[in-house]
Parts: sequence; C-alpha cells; structure tokens
Amino acid sequence: MPQLRDEPFSPEVLSSETVYRGAVWPILEDRVRYGEGEIVRQYIAHPGAVAVVAMDDAGRVLLIQQYRHPIRERDWELPAGLLDVVGEDPADAGRRELAEEADLVASRWELLGAIHSTPGSNSELIHVYLATGLSAADETFAREDEEADIRLAWVPLAEAADAVTEGRMRNGILAYGVLAAERRLRGA
Repeated sequence: MPQLRDEPFSPEVLSSETVYRGAVWPILEDRVRYGEGEIVRQYIAHPGAVAVVAMDDAGRVLLIQQYRHPIRERDWELPAGLLDVVGEDPADAGRRELAEEADLVASRWELLGAIHSTPGSNSELIHVYLATGLSAADETFAREDEEADIRLAWVPLAEAADAVTEGRMRNGILAYGVLAAERRLRGA
C-alpha cells in the first residue's frame, strides 16, 4: 500500500477576485478549470497561524479558555495566534504568542506538525509546537477584547486527551495538538 499523504494539485485558476475585505482577512472568489469544466469557489485567504502545546515538568499542558463569537462558546484552546508579521518564522510567532497569551517562555521547542483547519473554507495552515522548559516571561502583556478575560488551566496531558476523545473539548487545533503531543511523548 502506498504511503498515506496529502498530495499537491494545482488546477488552472482562470480568475481570482477579492469579493470582501474584512478587518483581518479577505474572502476570495476563484474560477478554476477542473476536469472538463469550471468551478467557482469562495474562501478566506488566511495568513496562517501557530499554536503551542506548553507542557510543564509535571506533564500538564496549559489550556486557555476564551469567548469565540462564531460558535457562541468559551472554548478551551491552546495559546495560538496569526502569522500576521510579514516574514516571521512560525517558531518565533509561537514564542511571541506564548508570551503574549500566557506570560511564559520556553527553552525547548519541537514542531509537532502542521494542519489545515478547515480546507473547504479557508487556506489556513497552522504550525503546532510542543514547548517545554517553561518559565515566566520577563514582561507581561496587556490583553484586550476576548483576550482580556482569558482563563488559564494547567491540565494533565492524559486528562486533556480524554476530554478531546470524549467530545468535551471540540477545538480542532487543541485536539490535534494534545493528541500529537501525547503520541510524541509515548514515542509512537
């Protein structure tokens, strides 16, 4: 059996137009030659993101909870953020986000992988890192909007994985990060 993996595919884009420009990202409409015909697709042109599985020496992961308006919930997440600084390395963005959202720094960083969040509706690619060797950041950050009331929780990795597989935490980035970290630490 061949190795299971996603494969690049680049049909001819006949036209591409920005149909809406939001405060954070635009929505594009592409007309694409596909098979014997053409298809039209609209999607969010996303700059990408980074997420961090921050794990302390006791094997606990840092989870943050904040309000997310589209789902009308305060969901549990990993510290994360956009790759919105032009040319910024994803690992550097992860360091920035961990400091900004949790006032932490890490001495060891390991890439767990990269995932597409919702490839049917946006182009986001999220780089997910495992950060260990944690300590307090030299400075703290002022948080605004939804980030102003972020709740932090240190949770044993196995408990976080159970909450994901039992459907109690449904954030896709958190699910990938927690399960990938658990598997990596098991040596699988």
